[in-house]
Amino acid sequence: MSEIILELRKFVAPELVFGTDARLMAGRYAENLGAKRVLLVTDPQVAAAGWAADVERSLMESGIVYHCFSDVSPNPRDSEVMQGAAFYAENHCDALVAVGGGSVIDCAKGIGIVISNRGTILDYEGIDQVTVPMPPLICIPTTGGTSADLSQFAIITNTAEQLKIAVISKAVVPDVALVDPATLTSMSAYLTACTGMDALSHAIEAFVSNAASPITDMHALEAIRLVSSSLRKTVEAPFDMEERGKMMLASLQAGLAFSNASLGATHSMAHSLGGYKDLPHGECNALLLPHVIDYNFHRVPERFRKIAAALDLPVFGLTDGQVRNTLIQAVIELRRQCGIDGTLAGRGVAIGDVGMLAAKAIKDPCNATNPRTPTRIDLDTVYREAL
Repeated sequence: MSEIILELRKFVAPELVFGTDARLMAGRYAENLGAKRVLLVTDPQVAAAGWAADVERSLMESGIVYHCFSDVSPNPRDSEVMQGAAFYAENHCDALVAVGGGSVIDCAKGIGIVISNRGTILDYEGIDQVTVPMPPLICIPTTGGTSADLSQFAIITNTAEQLKIAVISKAVVPDVALVDPATLTSMSAYLTACTGMDALSHAIEAFVSNAASPITDMHALEAIRLVSSSLRKTVEAPFDMEERGKMMLASLQAGLAFSNASLGATHSMAHSLGGYKDLPHGECNALLLPHVIDYNFHRVPERFRKIAAALDLPVFGLTDGQVRNTLIQAVIELRRQCGIDGTLAGRGVAIGDVGMLAAKAIKDPCNATNPRTPTRIDLDTVYREAL
C-alpha cells in the first residue's frame, strides 16, 4: 500500500465555485481573467431554458462585450469547432465562456485549441498534442454527469470517419468552473438518466484505472455513493434541489477522478459507438458498462469489491464470482430503473458493424489506462455481448 501512496501522480483541476447561482458569477470571473470580448458558446436548448441569458446579464453587468455562438450539436462536430473558431477570430474575442452540457463545453475547448494552436481540431487527437495554452475559458455546466467543465479531455466527432476523437491535455483544463445545481432542473428525465450513468461510468473507470491514486480514489468512491443514492430520485423528482445538488456534486467528484486517473474500455467503445450512431454518450456508456465490468473484473477484483460496497450492495462474505454477478446486475437494474433499457441492437447496431466499431475503438487512448489491456478481438467480443 505504501508503494501506491508514494507513486508519482499529478492532479489538475480548474478553480471551482459550487452552489446555487454560481452561474451568475460569470461576469466577475471573466473580468478577473482580463476578458474584454467574450465568445459565449451555448446551444439552442440551453438558451431556451434561460441559462445563457443569465450569463449574458452577468457579463453585461461587468461591462464585457460578448458574441454568442450556438451552432453546437449534441455530439459536437469538427466542422462546428472550426466555424466557432472563425467566429471567435472575426469578432476579435479574447476569452471563452461555455454554458451547456458536455457537447457545448467540448466545442468551446476545441475552439480554444484551434485559436491558440492553428490548424484543425483533428490535428490534436491523442495525448499531450496541444502545446499552446487556450484563451481563458469559463465553464457553466448544465448537465450532471459529463464533467467536461473540470477535465483535461475534449471529445469531438470526426464527421468524415464517423468517430469521436479524444483530445487529452493539461492545456484543455478550463480556468474556472461555475458549478450551479439549479441548471439541472431543465434536463429531461432521460437526459438526467444518461448523464447520471455517465458520471457513474467515469467514477468506476477512474477507480479501476491503472493510473488511479489515493486522491482520485477518494473522489471516485464518493461519486459512486452519490449516484447510487440520488440518481433515481432526480429522475423521478426533477425539482428536488437537494437531490439535484447531490448529483451535480457526484458529477464534480467523478470529473476530478477521471480527469486525473483517465478512463477505460467503456469509454473507448462508447466513443466509437457514439460517433458511428450519433447516440447520447451517457446512453452508450450505460449499455456498455456492465459488459466491460465483466471483462475487467478478474484483473482487479478487490477494486470492484470496493465499488460494490460504495453502491451499498450486500457483498460481505461473497466469492469474487458472486460479487461480479451482484455488481453487474445492480448496474443493469439502476439503468433500467432510470429508463435506459434494451441493447445495442435496439439502437440499430448490426452484427456486421461490430468489426468496424472494434477496429476504431482499439485506437482510442482511453484503452491505455484500462486495468486489462484489450485487443481488438476483446473489444469485438464485448460489443457482441452488448448486442
